[in-house]
Amino acid sequence: MRNDEFGIRNMERVDLKEKTKKFAIEVIRAINMLPKGQTTAILGKQLLRAGTSVGANYRSACRARSKADFISKMGIVEEEADETLYWLDLLLEAGIVNRNQVKYLIDEANEIVAIAVTSIKTARNNRKNTKLEEV
Repeated sequence: MRNDEFGIRNMERVDLKEKTKKFAIEVIRAINMLPKGQTTAILGKQLLRAGTSVGANYRSACRARSKADFISKMGIVEEEADETLYWLDLLLEAGIVNRNQVKYLIDEANEIVAIAVTSIKTARNNRKNTKLEEV
């Protein structure tokens, strides 16, 4: 299977769409398990926003109109996955959840960040190579 022009293979796109959707669902489930309280309501809302926007922004990146648009949208995916890690870290350090409760989410968010960074680098390299070929 060849790389497409944006740096993600077609099958990987399908898998990452499913992965980010499953990630969002697991974020929702984790938030529903948080103890009730003002702090957890606020942190949970932030976690919900960041964790569910990962998949939405990835879907948007898949519909990018140019390499620059793809790179920009994948940058948002990276930022939102990293922000999800931040909110999870706050919940952990505040003692609201334990590591076992959020290990899956932390692992998945780290993996999504790594995939986004790699995709951005590949797309940038492809864009540079295309410009060199045009010269």
